[in-house]
Amino acid sequence: MKWFILLLSSCFILATFTSPSQAMEKDIIKTSDGNLTITFVGHGTLIFEFGKKVIHIDPYSKLTDYTSLPKADVIFITHEHRDHLDLSALEKIRTDKTGFILNQAAADKLGSGKVMKNGDRMEIAGLTVEAVPAYNLVHMRSEGVPFHPEGNGNGYIITFGDKKVYVAGDTENVPEMKALKDIDIAFLPMNLPYTMTPEMVADAAKAFRPTILYPYHFGETGTSKIVELLKDTRDIEVRIRSMK
Repeated sequence: MKWFILLLSSCFILATFTSPSQAMEKDIIKTSDGNLTITFVGHGTLIFEFGKKVIHIDPYSKLTDYTSLPKADVIFITHEHRDHLDLSALEKIRTDKTGFILNQAAADKLGSGKVMKNGDRMEIAGLTVEAVPAYNLVHMRSEGVPFHPEGNGNGYIITFGDKKVYVAGDTENVPEMKALKDIDIAFLPMNLPYTMTPEMVADAAKAFRPTILYPYHFGETGTSKIVELLKDTRDIEVRIRSMK
């Protein structure tokens, strides 16, 4: 089974990353415009480095010492929950030139940033970004009250050269996700009861078929189940990284 998780094609290279605060895994993805470096901070938190740009996704200070990490050219916030919108982490990596992409509720709390609504598309720092709906259909905080209501949070598709990277945010396998096309790399959440079961992740992956699937933000949900569910889906490479 290890070969299925760790298989590296000629276009994708595995590396490691060490910060003064902790060791974090890193993958290097070859694109038509140079390497994309992905640092797996944990939870729903990622760092992308592309060209000379540093892009932080949902920085969360519980995971690492942000004073040791590179300053952000762009910060993406998927939604306003405190493990995705952490003002303490933001203050340590933002500069006067840092751009923010976020949903309306997060912008209301932060007081600044470029708001993207579901379905919006824009350019920032030379990158094309699309906002994808992120919401619950099944998992509810209470009867009729989803953990993540429709129309609020975003997932983001960010294009790096010829590679499209989809960071789903907190969501289930909603129709808008399953209708995606030409996704090279997908980060899909598996943190119960707030997001998807492994079966939901497998259902979505089989629908839009990313080249590489990273389960992320998976908490205590076992990752072996998603590997088993997709073991016969040869065109999807499942990579497990430390993303609790």
